[in-house]
Amino acid sequence: MSLIKAEKLSLYYGNHRIIDSLNFAINAGDFLCIVGPNGSGKTTLLKALLGEIKPKSGKISFDKSIQPNFIGYMPQENHIDRNFPATAYEIISTGVLNRGLFISSDSKKTIESNIKLLNIENIAKKNFSELSGGQRQKVLLARALCATQKLLILDEASNNLDYSSKQSFYKLLKKLNAEHELTIIMVTHDLDHKNLLGNKILSLDHDNPFFGLTADYVRRIHAH
Repeated sequence: MSLIKAEKLSLYYGNHRIIDSLNFAINAGDFLCIVGPNGSGKTTLLKALLGEIKPKSGKISFDKSIQPNFIGYMPQENHIDRNFPATAYEIISTGVLNRGLFISSDSKKTIESNIKLLNIENIAKKNFSELSGGQRQKVLLARALCATQKLLILDEASNNLDYSSKQSFYKLLKKLNAEHELTIIMVTHDLDHKNLLGNKILSLDHDNPFFGLTADYVRRIHAH
């Protein structure tokens, strides 16, 4: 049974059709990288998965185990105010607000568990504005993890990281996928085949569309 399934999905940006008759299926435990040039519809597709926009035609179906407000979402860092006047802990804690306006004792345990999981206890009390790029990404990831135990969606989460921070971040995502059985969907511009992390690729390149196994996609790239 697919966790998420898109069938003949067509999406528009304004009056412009940006995705046409797209089909794909994501199973529990998959790690899907979405790639494609600027304007190909990567972020638009994420918005559709998050329920922020409706398809013009076709449909996206979710397994009944997935509730739309229990999807962990990590936006592009340039959509986040780096000078937001809050501590790392306060930002992380907003991830549990999908469970209600008040933070219960169970929610506090979830927050503390994810802070420990990402090994960021030492920065939890620091202001978000004081953190490095890599630290900010871990804080935003912890917030997303507080919202979900099943599905994590990331929009170009590694774009502003240096090489070392990016590799550390990728290692963390692979661990979450492999050891914590978290299904991950990640938009990325990083087309180095060594950094195509997941088991599946969805390429929205209109001239070279692809959905399938990462290994097959890499072979296809090398063949060209």
